[in-house]
Amino acid sequence: MANEEKPCPCDIGDKFEYEGHGQEISVGHIKAYINKPSHSTDKAVIVIHDIFGWQLPNTRYIADMLASHGYTAICPDFYKGQEPWKLSNDWSAFDDWLKTRDSKNINKETDVVLQYLKEQCNAKKIGVIGFCWGGAAVHHLMLKYSIFKAGVSLYGVIKFTEDSCNLMNPTFFIFAEKDEVIPLDQVTALEQKLKQQCKVEHEVKIYPGQTHGFVHRKREDINPQDRPYIEEARKDMLNWLSRYI
Repeated sequence: MANEEKPCPCDIGDKFEYEGHGQEISVGHIKAYINKPSHSTDKAVIVIHDIFGWQLPNTRYIADMLASHGYTAICPDFYKGQEPWKLSNDWSAFDDWLKTRDSKNINKETDVVLQYLKEQCNAKKIGVIGFCWGGAAVHHLMLKYSIFKAGVSLYGVIKFTEDSCNLMNPTFFIFAEKDEVIPLDQVTALEQKLKQQCKVEHEVKIYPGQTHGFVHRKREDINPQDRPYIEEARKDMLNWLSRYI
């Protein structure tokens, strides 16, 4: 079961020593990290950060991975300049911290990023992925925005999401078998709601033996036993995006 003393007990895991190949820009009222592929493209993916914010090297690594596969990848600061969570913070203050960082209150930021992608990057086919807090945000956006051709929610914290599962476009949900934040009974309940409400393509996949954050917060060289699952999940994410974008 989830540790209720830590509402989102995210260990930062293995923080990548990674500089990133993109650049930081201003998009409307927020900042963002962006990386473009070497060739022109009309495909783009918005990458939504976890509680550790838009500057986490691990998340930028994934954005760069997307760029290397032909997408304009942009990771906006959905906390709007507010501090991301720090491991030194007191977990008892997490709920208050979260109140000003609601994963369902991101439409204004999404709108300015979409406008930027369409006007400045010639984006016509757009997807969205997100991790943890950002995975919950993906669920929200796939309920509200038909423009997203595909979504991938990576261990999106289920208790942060809406009850509705009437998603507008194909969405893939990645979960970890041994996730202390997201108990498997919550995943089962989500699957049932999707079967009942969702009229578009969707998939829920649980990766054996894995823990919260495994796709972007585990280094394969430090965790060789997890490498196959990390690589499989990343491949599944890319395949889902490729299929619908």
